[in-house]
Amino acid sequence: MALPKGKISKARKHSRRANWKLTVPGIVECPQCHQMKLAHRVCKHCGFYKGVQVVAVNEEKNA
Repeated sequence: MALPKGKISKARKHSRRANWKLTVPGIVECPQCHQMKLAHRVCKHCGFYKGVQVVAVNEEKNA
């Protein structure tokens, strides 16, 4: 059974965990409806991607 060779110091442990960070998602404005959407994905508000309507979106408004 494997055993650790020695005690890991706090500095070594913290420097190893220094790269644990969140990345900000690429959010851009849709050129068709000007809503915010994720980059390189179909707009969930209008269904357009690269100027072509890919998904038919039902516009149901709750009044």
